[in-house]
Amino acid sequence: MDKNELYKLTNEELLVKKKKLNNSKIFHATIIGFLIGILIFGFVSWGLSSEKRIGFIIPMLIPVLFIYRMMKSKNKNNDLEEVLRERQLK
Repeated sequence: MDKNELYKLTNEELLVKKKKLNNSKIFHATIIGFLIGILIFGFVSWGLSSEKRIGFIIPMLIPVLFIYRMMKSKNKNNDLEEVLRERQLK
């Protein structure tokens, strides 16, 4: 959503969007934690295995890519947070 569109919204509509944003942040934090757990488990099991194959690294890149995309998408909500701060809505 554009910043101009956010300025056109009422305070109630912005508070609803803020609630959705908070739920989204909790969901993203949970998923990122889960993916980091998968990475740690994978690398520890690889480190403890007797055969160290480099091909194991390729499947471990998938969680890294998901984490990167989620971290990148969090920056898109800065406009909403800025409008909320300007209107002093908490």
